[in-house]
Amino acid sequence: MHGLAETASGAVGYVFPNDLHVHWSLMIVLYPYITGIVAGAFIVSSLYHVFHVKALRPIARFSLLFALAFLACATLPLLNHLGHPERALNMMLTPSPSSAMAGFGYIYSAYAVVLLLEILFIYRPTLVRLAQTSTGWRRSLYGVLSLGSDNLSDEALALDRKIIAFLAGIGIPMACVLHGYVGFIFGGVKANPLWATPLMPVIFLLSACVSGIAGIILAYMVIKRGEVDMTCIRTCLKYLWGFFILDFVFEMLEVFSHAYMATHHWETLHTLLWGPLFNSYWVGQVLIFSVVPFFLLGVLSLVRLDDGMVRFLAPLVSLMILIQVLLMRWNVVIGGQLMSKSERGAVFFHPEWFEKEGIVPAIVIMVLPLVILYVLGKIFPFWLPAEEKRG
Repeated sequence: MHGLAETASGAVGYVFPNDLHVHWSLMIVLYPYITGIVAGAFIVSSLYHVFHVKALRPIARFSLLFALAFLACATLPLLNHLGHPERALNMMLTPSPSSAMAGFGYIYSAYAVVLLLEILFIYRPTLVRLAQTSTGWRRSLYGVLSLGSDNLSDEALALDRKIIAFLAGIGIPMACVLHGYVGFIFGGVKANPLWATPLMPVIFLLSACVSGIAGIILAYMVIKRGEVDMTCIRTCLKYLWGFFILDFVFEMLEVFSHAYMATHHWETLHTLLWGPLFNSYWVGQVLIFSVVPFFLLGVLSLVRLDDGMVRFLAPLVSLMILIQVLLMRWNVVIGGQLMSKSERGAVFFHPEWFEKEGIVPAIVIMVLPLVILYVLGKIFPFWLPAEEKRG
């Protein structure tokens, strides 16, 4: 990835002149953040379709559309970062199996096909009925989306369920690879002591599960408002707490292992974590948006609170965890570039608002999946009460 480098806003210690630039900025922070939400949302759906967690039925279909909306925007940060985004297709036209960067193109394409097929098979009965009751271009659209079949017999629906289970089953490892690969990319940079750890793919994958579940809870409660299925929400919160326990523990283990081993890189990492990253890491990621949600989720999972309190705390804790994962991406991607190769200094970095990879373009890219989700909701109904009752 070759984009315009951004100059750091300050420095401490001895810093080489060529270390004053941050080459991977906000766009490369958003890239793993969006793909993580995609993978986590798909896992929520798979908990119902593969592992038969019946309590998650109300959000099983919605989570797939949620994943598709974010998947459609997963490449936008990378394309905006590239100096020549039109060359991105070269990885598909001239395949290079040994290229770790090209691997994203192959994984992304395969996963997109599986996700689209699963959505079409899950929605096929709904699409057939909509084709029968619609007119004009909508009738034609639903006819195409129903895969050209209006057969709703018990045998056909049983076959659909088998195909859905198969797609969901192979989709789980594909979703894990889609985001674990991002951690592999960073973990493979041996010259960077913050990135070069075998725990990096695991941390990225667990944080993906966390962000996806949190995103689903928040979106579901905002859209449904007073019609929320509380059993579903309570179950989601328990899974969120479970994944967050693992995520937070592994994040802390990574730092503690560096501190305990105290290699020649530790002094550099110490300067970074207690210098430029102190506020974003210790205050933001760890204290406010990890410790506080950790205990809130524990209370929500272990104590039978009344529905009103759950309705208030669930979206709040979900939003806090989404911010925690974003800060984690920032501290890994940006933080890893703030260390000077001299190992005797570090730089500070503050993004601009309106530059090519600034804050405003980042906000636009994060809003686009929500716009796409709104459009998808006009084609694929998020929730059909009658169908939910039949299971």
